[in-house]
Amino acid sequence: MLLAGDVGGTKTLLGLFQRAPRRPVPVVTHSYPTNEFGSFAEILERFDRDVRPAPAIEAVVVGVAGPVIDQTARLTNIIWDIAASEISDRYNIRRVRLLNDLEVMANSVSVLTKDELADLQQGEVHPEGNAVVIAAGTGLGEAYLHRMNGRFHPVASEAGHADFAARTDREIELLRALRDTYGRAEVEHVLSGRGIVNLYRFTHGVDFCDVLNGVPPGQEPAAISHGGLTGRCPRCVEVMDIFVGTYGAEAGNLALRGVATAGVFVGGGIAPKILPALRRGSFMSAFVAKEPMTQLLSRIPVKVILNADAGLVGAAVLANEL
Repeated sequence: MLLAGDVGGTKTLLGLFQRAPRRPVPVVTHSYPTNEFGSFAEILERFDRDVRPAPAIEAVVVGVAGPVIDQTARLTNIIWDIAASEISDRYNIRRVRLLNDLEVMANSVSVLTKDELADLQQGEVHPEGNAVVIAAGTGLGEAYLHRMNGRFHPVASEAGHADFAARTDREIELLRALRDTYGRAEVEHVLSGRGIVNLYRFTHGVDFCDVLNGVPPGQEPAAISHGGLTGRCPRCVEVMDIFVGTYGAEAGNLALRGVATAGVFVGGGIAPKILPALRRGSFMSAFVAKEPMTQLLSRIPVKVILNADAGLVGAAVLANEL
């Protein structure tokens, strides 16, 4: 068996997979609320109890929401340290890899099926080109897929914490508000679940609307998004307008940085839930509005990853290679 993991700020997915030539076959998957556990070791303990009798595990790959240095990671949105050596000791195996969560998700791109992807721009896939992945969820992640010797090689980044680039007068106002709150404005302050809440506060000021009445903190981004997508509140509509436009602009920035002529893949938990808004046009308008590179960007395929377990699939693919 292969053990695959995807550790995020909100939830942690763990799954057992059977080896297969191209895409490992899932056997059992469990989801755990990350912040209800004191450490990743505690989640592994719970998982081992949930899948008894414990199978023999040949390889483990875990994606984590944070930078990985020397096979050790400190998560960005929850105060955890995870070390590959601890996982190796637990299962008494040497084939263990710890990777950034977007680097892991990027490994799923080559094995995803057509029904696991939704087109925002069909474009033309360049057979020798690179690709990129961008994913907004609890935080914002970005990764590159450099083509080498005929196949993609994922490269991690922490670009979600790069500076937020305002494009309009309204976004300049937003930048100033974020700077006043956080000391600096980073892209994740806009493109994430927390970012949606930031946008709500920015557009509403002290006059909050009723979309959050009785809504627990963890459900606020979904409630605000629903209020905007349904037109229930004009200021929530503006929240989604800014969010979608910024998402498209940042995806275009990433496409330029990676010269992603083989495709841009939009992952994470938010994109599939707001797919109608992404398809209305402002996402792609912001994506291509980068003269003198508009023509290049208008030819790049842009797809939304619909499989919520893409990170887990990517981890299993890497474990299979190990």
